[in-house]
Amino acid sequence: MKVVLGRQTKMSLVDITKIFSMLQPREDEDDDDGERQELSRAVSQDEYQILDELLRRERYKRFINSRSGWGVPGTPLRLAASKGHVRCLQVLLGHGADVDSLDVKAQTPLFTAVSNGHLDCVKALLEEGACPSGSIYNNCSPLLTAARDGDINIVQELLGHGAETNVKPRVPEWAANSTACSGPLYLAAVYGHLECFKMLLLYGADPNYNCTEEKMIARIKQPKTLLEICLRHGCGVEFIKLLIDFGAKVYLPGIMEEKISPNSEVVTLL
Repeated sequence: MKVVLGRQTKMSLVDITKIFSMLQPREDEDDDDGERQELSRAVSQDEYQILDELLRRERYKRFINSRSGWGVPGTPLRLAASKGHVRCLQVLLGHGADVDSLDVKAQTPLFTAVSNGHLDCVKALLEEGACPSGSIYNNCSPLLTAARDGDINIVQELLGHGAETNVKPRVPEWAANSTACSGPLYLAAVYGHLECFKMLLLYGADPNYNCTEEKMIARIKQPKTLLEICLRHGCGVEFIKLLIDFGAKVYLPGIMEEKISPNSEVVTLL
């Protein structure tokens, strides 16, 4: 059975149930709160040896994937990832913590580690098989976040483990707009992160629209190419050179309608 949202987007009841289940407290969360608090305290204070001892006892280990805490309730693994406590993170993974567990915002521990710039945690999670794309239930992804933040080391780790270079925000087709086609390359350009920009192109990012879905591009009245984005935001000539070197089409509609940068090198190139 399917529930139809809008005119074209479909979401199964299983998907809806999973999303709402993350917002509901588990039955076991009404009891034995002390065990969860002790686990959280050990992680918060980076007491990895104490954490290891606790998890050797079944009464504690049964809460290893339990969501708790103020703000954004999450698992102990998410807490370790958010604080950059890689030793606690490794202990938790060693005891069988779910590497792709979700918090109530549908964010994985990897997404949390990327958002906080903790490279060691990112590496540890990816090596244990964390999905480099994050959760399908979240509209963002680790690579989009890393490209926006300009963290070249994290970008390289994610790409090296198979992250999709042309990933876009997850929105339904009926909501298609210029933002929906804005992938990591767009973000790297807008925020001026040249090294991330270059790395993404090396891993196969599309130098024209940074979106591989032709249907989505067709639904947008005036889709913006990467050259337009670079011109509009005053990116340096290095960005333009890279796009041209990687095969960007300089005659796509709209490019020459943009206000050309006063940078004479950019004008000469175009």
